[in-house]
Amino acid sequence: MKRSTGVRMCATAAVGALSLALVTGCSSGSDKKSDDTKASGSASASAAAPAATAKALAKPELEKLLLTQAEVKGYRVDDGDDTLPKSKAEVKTDKPACDPLAWATAGLAPGDKDVSASNTIAAEPKGGKDIESALQVEMTFVGLSSYDGDGAEKAMKAVSDGVKACSGGYRLTTEEEQDGKVTKVTADQGSGQGDETVAFTQSVDMDGQGTAQFRTEVVRKGNTVATFYTVNFADFGATKVAEIPAAVVQAQIAKIK
Repeated sequence: MKRSTGVRMCATAAVGALSLALVTGCSSGSDKKSDDTKASGSASASAAAPAATAKALAKPELEKLLLTQAEVKGYRVDDGDDTLPKSKAEVKTDKPACDPLAWATAGLAPGDKDVSASNTIAAEPKGGKDIESALQVEMTFVGLSSYDGDGAEKAMKAVSDGVKACSGGYRLTTEEEQDGKVTKVTADQGSGQGDETVAFTQSVDMDGQGTAQFRTEVVRKGNTVATFYTVNFADFGATKVAEIPAAVVQAQIAKIK
């Protein structure tokens, strides 16, 4: 996948074809930590299962749950519609088990659901006005989806199972027929937020010019699932993994009732 397209996935999925990071990244937490929040898909100690009668939220309701500019200081909040894929049809992998990973990275619903809402949250740049400073942009792609009954739990299991099934990597194709290759998927420790977390890092082949690392975290609170994917444009293509801002995860999960 061309670097410009990868910056769009990683950069959308971050702005940049793994989200527009998977889809685009492909080529070119609270301080609380717990062994119960690793990407094995296990729930945190305080995990609570959604009620069997839980009803999924509609898109307008999900959009109201997304963070606004006033709710995260030091960040710029923008609509994700212009940077992230609009539907699952735009994100295809060569292994069905890997689909939930690609969807989560792209801000789409990782479970059996098509409705989702997303936005992008960029840290306000620090430093001068030169090009290098301008590239010091850290952007987080946030996606929300909601499920009936135990659908949210099943979505989390699909992601957890995908981390294991796709450890050896997979190929991803965007709607624009741009191919990207994830060479490895590894489980990470989650933030400990919400009722259940799954976190993972994907190694992406940068057109034979090395491998870049991108982290995604999926958090369930009740019957709502939030996905987080962060890209630092200055370090794009480097081996350093961009950390998902704990303040963003905390604020978003706290807003979900």
